[in-house]
Amino acid sequence: MRSDSVKTGTAQAPHRSLFNALGYTEEERARPLIGIVCSYNEIVPGHMNLDKIAEAVKMGVAMAGGTPIMFPAIAVCDGIAMGHVGMKYSLVTRDLIADSTECMALAHGFDGLVCIPNCDKNVPGLLMAAARVNIPTIFVSGGPMLAGHVKGQKRSLSSMFEAVGSVAAGTMTMEELCEFEEKVCPTCGSCSGMYTANSMNCLTEAIGMGLKGNGTIPAVYSERIRLAKHAGMKIMELVEKDIKPRDIMTEDAFLNALTVDMALGCSTNSMLHLPAIAREAGVELDLDIANELSGKTPNLCHLAPAGPTYMEDLNEAGGVYAVMNELTKKDLLHLDCMTVNATTIGENIRNCRNLDPQVIRPVENPYSETGGIAILKGNLAPDGGVVKRSAVAAEMLVHQGPARVFDCEEDAIAAIKGGKIVAGDVVVIRYEGPKGGPGMREMLNPTSAIAGMGLGSSVALITDGRFSGASRGASIGHVSPEAAVGGPIALVQEGDTISVNIPENRLDVLVSDEEMARRRASWQPKESEVTGYLKRYRELVTSGNRGAVLELPDMQEGV
Repeated sequence: MRSDSVKTGTAQAPHRSLFNALGYTEEERARPLIGIVCSYNEIVPGHMNLDKIAEAVKMGVAMAGGTPIMFPAIAVCDGIAMGHVGMKYSLVTRDLIADSTECMALAHGFDGLVCIPNCDKNVPGLLMAAARVNIPTIFVSGGPMLAGHVKGQKRSLSSMFEAVGSVAAGTMTMEELCEFEEKVCPTCGSCSGMYTANSMNCLTEAIGMGLKGNGTIPAVYSERIRLAKHAGMKIMELVEKDIKPRDIMTEDAFLNALTVDMALGCSTNSMLHLPAIAREAGVELDLDIANELSGKTPNLCHLAPAGPTYMEDLNEAGGVYAVMNELTKKDLLHLDCMTVNATTIGENIRNCRNLDPQVIRPVENPYSETGGIAILKGNLAPDGGVVKRSAVAAEMLVHQGPARVFDCEEDAIAAIKGGKIVAGDVVVIRYEGPKGGPGMREMLNPTSAIAGMGLGSSVALITDGRFSGASRGASIGHVSPEAAVGGPIALVQEGDTISVNIPENRLDVLVSDEEMARRRASWQPKESEVTGYLKRYRELVTSGNRGAVLELPDMQEGV
């Protein structure tokens, strides 16, 4: 066993004395040591129930003959961090989580890991760690929140942010806002729409690292506790058979994840996280392939904020496996990929039927013949930008308008709420990229303000930052190269005409090459004063099109 390095032999007598200090018996030491990586805390709604998930996992491990040993991972609540300096500290935690988990797993000689994440950067961070450490590992999340109910309609966190914009527009009263505040987030769990946390938990199923239902069983269902016990038991089989993350997270598995991403209409943040996870697994995931897959993958789901259905509805309709089974009708998946079930994707999904064609459209009747996410390129984004196509109003798929340029999120929000943005405008928010932020803040406040002001079907927003999965509309993020490294978005001026053509995957500023060259000659970089971790992060982080991964400066090309 891998754990023999910390418990077996004469030289390990000091190690055993420390296990004695922890209260572990000789019988417990003799079993495989399973690290339970739990991100329980009391500040993230998606994590407040993870202590119960961890206890269930530990019971499952013990029932199957292992010794469970818990250690922590951190997590940031993107909703609470939104719209202030806190959002600079969200994406950056992905790498802290991966690094710290690597340290804990390898320092203590674990035979296997059960990862218990739930929210936005926690899931990809632990997937990165799993690929890097490469010992048998399984994931079980805390599950999604139930939808709220306001005036007979299901609601979620995006409704809350948009309600703030409606108050600013004078179309909602403070009393109505307070009702939203009380009702839209009724339970623990990751927020109830197809936002980043739920996107990544669903893709954990698609990629083969989580059991059926990991992405969709609501946090408050007892079924989630049973799932956790099964995950605890299953890790022991993975240890026995030595099935490791890199046996599961192959190139074909990542292509499956991208395909399911397109069918579900996942958060654009998946286009940051999947390449970063793939890189740790030794797989080069060029996002140019995203448009190729999108071109042949039908969009089958319109979960909030793209539509009126929620994670609980997807769960009742058969979940991720039912979506994947629909995709097999067009031969869109690699069915021979191994999974944490110790069986293949094809075996897992064979009998998983679509139980509600209103929630999961059949492939014969999709929302669109193309997938939920598109990569746009052009002279404004030579290395690409990302849009959640499935959440864009039909009239905004092709749009031209004057640029309204802001060098930070706060200035843009002030202009939107001040009534200075009008129908037809293209809001440009720059210097919010991985280096420019630093930290690549989410722009949920501006997109929600635009929607709340009634401009969601007439105003586009373009940024080198990123968007929450709760954002909807013509919101194009990850524009690369970013402004901080002199990307074309840094050269856009107020009033320039910007052309968005999502069906043709184009994003351009209608300015001549000669004029752009003249502007570049006089451009001066802007750099905010930062200290501590953000300063180190800025020096190491690459651009959004590469997944905002960390590399030494001399390794960074075209960041």
